[in-house]
Amino acid sequence: MAKSAEVKLAIFGRAGVGKSALVVRFLTKRFIWEYDPTLESTYRHQATIDDEVVSMEILDTAGQQEDTIQREGHMRWGEGFVLVYDITDRGSFEEVVPLKNILDEIKKPKNVTLVLVGNKADLDHSRQVSTEEGEKLATELACAFYECSACTGEGNITEIFYELCREVRRRRMVQGKTRRRSSTTHVKQAINKMLTKISS
Repeated sequence: MAKSAEVKLAIFGRAGVGKSALVVRFLTKRFIWEYDPTLESTYRHQATIDDEVVSMEILDTAGQQEDTIQREGHMRWGEGFVLVYDITDRGSFEEVVPLKNILDEIKKPKNVTLVLVGNKADLDHSRQVSTEEGEKLATELACAFYECSACTGEGNITEIFYELCREVRRRRMVQGKTRRRSSTTHVKQAINKMLTKISS
């Protein structure tokens, strides 16, 4: 059997935005009310995406409880990132850009692969962040945007994780090609030098 592609995904966002609920909904199709917000967990999940088996390792970070060193470690570890905010909590939305800036700093010169998720879409009556604002921010961050509810399962939660895996693998292929291209260029340059010497 062909070896599955491995992808490391990390979920970031303020405590209480529903990061754990989102991951559990994706993995089990269920909603669990009670969580310990100080715990971080890593889940493994295998799925077939576009006819290829992908092994995901999903890190659900602990929101508020993380110290800077711990958070940086998680950001270095991850290849793809889900940045989650709560549509009923403007403060959680305003934390997205500072998070993205830290990611950029840690991952440079590489571009960060991420998706933006507005959770708790079932609480539309308490909404503080409009869908348009979410879309606009995703355009600025150059990433996909989803609104969903981990509670009711509305919005395509599976697609969030699948799309992120696709994007990580697309970036890998591009980087692989660039690397191969540069080594071929070196070989060509060396051959040209040798030929120049021979002909002179």
